[in-house]
Amino acid sequence: MSSLSLGWGRRLLLGSAALGLLVAALDAYVVVALLPAMLFDLDLSVDRIEQATPIVSGFLAGYIVVMPLLGLASDVHGRLAVYLVALALFAAGSALTATAGYTGEPPFGLIGLPWLVAGRVLQGLGGGATVPIALALAADLFPAGSRSTAIGAVAAVQETGSVLGPLYGAGVTALAADLGGWRAVFWLNLPLAALCAAGFWLAARRSGAGGETQVRSPAARADWLGAILLGLGLALLVFALYPDDPRHLAVGTHFLPAAAGAVVLLAAWAYRQASALTPVIPRELLGSRQFLGSSLANFLVGGGLMVALVDIPILGRGVFDLSQFGSALLLSRFMVAVPIGALAGGFLTARLGGRWTALLGLAAATAGFVFLSRWDALELHRHLGPFPEADLVLVLTGLGFGFVIAPLAAAVLDVARPERHGLAASLVVLVRTLGMLVGLSALSAYGLHRFYELFNAGPRLALIPGSPDFAAQKAAFDARVTSALVAEYHSIFLVAAGLCAVAGLIAVLTLSTRLTAGRTTVSR
Repeated sequence: MSSLSLGWGRRLLLGSAALGLLVAALDAYVVVALLPAMLFDLDLSVDRIEQATPIVSGFLAGYIVVMPLLGLASDVHGRLAVYLVALALFAAGSALTATAGYTGEPPFGLIGLPWLVAGRVLQGLGGGATVPIALALAADLFPAGSRSTAIGAVAAVQETGSVLGPLYGAGVTALAADLGGWRAVFWLNLPLAALCAAGFWLAARRSGAGGETQVRSPAARADWLGAILLGLGLALLVFALYPDDPRHLAVGTHFLPAAAGAVVLLAAWAYRQASALTPVIPRELLGSRQFLGSSLANFLVGGGLMVALVDIPILGRGVFDLSQFGSALLLSRFMVAVPIGALAGGFLTARLGGRWTALLGLAAATAGFVFLSRWDALELHRHLGPFPEADLVLVLTGLGFGFVIAPLAAAVLDVARPERHGLAASLVVLVRTLGMLVGLSALSAYGLHRFYELFNAGPRLALIPGSPDFAAQKAAFDARVTSALVAEYHSIFLVAAGLCAVAGLIAVLTLSTRLTAGRTTVSR
């Protein structure tokens, strides 16, 4: 572990790591635009899109299972080596994904979807590791006083990838229509990953962190078994909770066996955590009020974030009668504000401290959801001066979610020992992702129940094709659906406001008002 100057070297190193993170973040969301074409090539029915759930959940499973493993590995073997391995896994997964379904002839006729899912899992394994490594580098390279600014910059890069991912996928597919269409997106990842790896290696050498490999802590002290149990248990939890048929089920169709397996593995991990000499999650972290408070707040933020990501576009389609593209544009107001808020939140944390920055962000998100809960079918026609009210509300909510990223991440990294920054950073991302998954399941369950409860509250409506009153019947039916949807989303947005308000209270009670002193060091 060597000291770095406060000059350009550390910024170059963190920037090169962030480029790899951007490529992985683009790919995490790229399937939003590519899924119909992918299903067509694999001979899957587009009107049963739940068949393709493993394409999404496979990436998430790989993303989650790798967090404790490669976060710990980067603490033991250094950021450089593990980052290069992560990019290699990401490239290998991209190659598998790009070749899925090339042939339907025996004996390969059944490998289209499984091959594609395997590729997405590998992509998740590699891409998921870039997030905690980049966050850990921010903690390694920058002292506590300026660390939050670096964390905010990393978060802004990741959130920018989530905004641009669908546009990137659609653009590359259109430009490469004669070169494989959607497959070109994944083939392009190979040279991009190679360039990112070369850039990071050169930046590490030029900044002074790329000399001989030096291990932070002996490998014998790393609890690999505990990390594997935790990762696999959480991966099974993903499959259990991810709703592959949300029109009928709030959880996965294989919920019972997957949940049972997750319980067994996580119970084994809990026993290991309690009995191991050097457990996966250091005991001083579990004894820290700031760590526990930040983690719980992050979990609640993940749940609230999923409400915005899922319900805003559905509201656009079902209530405002927007096209799919129009609904995506409506959500883009929120999405564009998140990386801007993440960058601003890093600067504010360095100046105001984590507690007040987190409170500001969560207050903004809470207010945004309260405003959302008052929307009706005419909301898009209202203005506040020259600005559409809907745009202002969505930007406010997105900025709030962005503000809170840096203070919650910095709170965890500040209480972790430097030799455990990789693991601590992985826990930051892991907890928020789990909050999003639990939020998605709960949202599906509550939304289905609430909609049918509201829809069936009035007198029974009949649609009789050919009837002279059919037009009036359909108008009454559509009005009932719109009314039920509006009331359902009012309830859901109020629940999300409550989640953000509770997270803000937890942040005030547990986060420090000042940053701890830190050293500027990097793991090689």
